Amino acid sequence: MEATNLFSACLVALVSVFTLLGSLAVIFELITVLFPARQQRIDPVLIGAISTTVATVYPGAKLTRIEEER
Repeated sequence: MEATNLFSACLVALVSVFTLLGSLAVIFELITVLFPARQQRIDPVLIGAISTTVATVYPGAKLTRIEEER
């Protein structure tokens, strides 16, 4: 009979953990929907500096897109 009690305790703990993790996932999803991350914009002065540098190093090159790597 002790094995049954141990099995029941483990099953209750497992279900509790999955329920808690599932509810936290839903809460995090709601937070990210309600408060989306701000789009960071690149400073126009920085764009000008990069464009000038590219034009100096590679004459005739056309700059089409600038992305920040994280």
